[in-house]
Amino acid sequence: MSTTPRIAIVGAGLGGLVCARVLQQRGLPVTVFEREAGPNSRSQGGTLDIHEHTGQDALRTAGLFDQFLALSRPDGQEWRLYDRHATLLRHDQADGDDLSRPEIDRGRLRTLLLDSLAPGTVRWKHSVQAVTPLPHDNTRLHHHDRVVEDFDLVIGADGAWSRVRPALSDAQPAYAGVTMVEAHFDDVDHRHPGIAHLVGGGTMLAKAGRRSLVLQRNSDGHVRAYITFRGPQDWHAGLDLDDTEAVRARLLALYQGWDESLLGILRDNEGGFLNRPMFVLPVPHRWQRVPGITLLGDAAHLMPPAGVGANLALLDGADLAQAVIGHPTIDQALDAYESVMLPRAIDHARTARQMLTTLMPGTDTGTDAGTDTGSHAESDAPAFPAPFWPAGGVPDAAPAHTG
Repeated sequence: MSTTPRIAIVGAGLGGLVCARVLQQRGLPVTVFEREAGPNSRSQGGTLDIHEHTGQDALRTAGLFDQFLALSRPDGQEWRLYDRHATLLRHDQADGDDLSRPEIDRGRLRTLLLDSLAPGTVRWKHSVQAVTPLPHDNTRLHHHDRVVEDFDLVIGADGAWSRVRPALSDAQPAYAGVTMVEAHFDDVDHRHPGIAHLVGGGTMLAKAGRRSLVLQRNSDGHVRAYITFRGPQDWHAGLDLDDTEAVRARLLALYQGWDESLLGILRDNEGGFLNRPMFVLPVPHRWQRVPGITLLGDAAHLMPPAGVGANLALLDGADLAQAVIGHPTIDQALDAYESVMLPRAIDHARTARQMLTTLMPGTDTGTDAGTDTGSHAESDAPAFPAPFWPAGGVPDAAPAHTG
C-alpha cells in the first residue's frame, strides 16, 4: 500500500479480528467497531473445528497457530452417529497426532485474537447504524449516537444482519426452513452421565427424517445440545419461549418415539431453551463493486452451518488483510480479495445447501440417520456429514448484528 489508509472493521467476530491482527502485524492502523459492551458481555457460542487448509492457514498468517494449538482439543474430533433408537451406527476417533481439525471453544479463540491486538483497537459499545459511500472513494460510518467517521476502507464483518451489507447488496437473510433449539448441560461427567456417554469426547448426532439431536462437548465438562428440525419458523406459536416446561413438552411431542436415552437431552437440560431459527443468504451472493467497502464471513456468505462458516470467516479476514498489504491501492486489493473470496464462498454455500437438503429433507421419510454417511462434496469434510450446529456460528434467535 503506497499510502497509509484509514481502515475500519465493523464487527469483532473471528474474521474481523484476524483481519485486524494481520494488518497490525504489517504496521497498518485499524479500528474495530463492536456493539457489545465488552469481550465478556455475552456467551460466544460453542466449539469450533478449525480446519487444516482454511482456519488453520489463517491463524498461521496471523502468527497465532502455536497459541491456538495450545488451547485446542484434538481429542474433540471424535464423532458418534446414532439412529433414533440410540443404536450407535458409526464411531470415528482421530489418531493422537491428527491435527486436521482440532476443536476449540469459540470464546477461547476470540480471546486469543483479541489479546493479540494493540490496546484500544476494538471500540466496544460502538454500534454502526449505516454505511454511506462518499465521493473520492471514501466511506462514512454512521454510529448509533449520530457521530460519523470517514474511512478509506470499511470492512463489514458484522455477521448475518450486517449493517454494512446494504451499501453493496439488497440481499436479506431468509429463513431456511430449519430451526435449532439450544440447550445446555454442565459438569456432564458427574451430573449427567447419560449425556456424557452419548457425546463421548467430541460430537454426537442422532437423526431420523426431518429431526436430529446434536451434542457437542465444550471445555470444562460443558455440553451444548442442538435440537434441530425442519418446520415453520413459528413452530412455537402459542408458546411462551420463556416457559421452559411448555417448550419442553412441545419438543418432546416432536420427538415422540425416540429412545429414552436420547429424550434425556430434552428432559434433563439445565436452564431454558434458546430458539435459533436458521437464516441464509441467497446463492450465489455477489455484488457490484462499491469503492472502499467489502464484506467477509457471514456478512458476505451466510449459509447453513456445515462446519465451514468460522473457517471461511478466518480465511476471509487473513486473505483480505494480505490483499490490502500487497497492493498499491484499495481498489486493487479488493479486486484481488473478492475474485478469490466470492467464488470460494459460492462453492461452499452450494455444498452447505445440499447438505441441508440431504440431512433435513423437505418431507419426512421416516428413515433413520442418513443414507449417505460417508460421502461429502468437500475435501476437508468430516468423516460423516455434520448437520446443523455452530461449527460456523449459531444463527441468532432474533435479528442482530455484531457491529
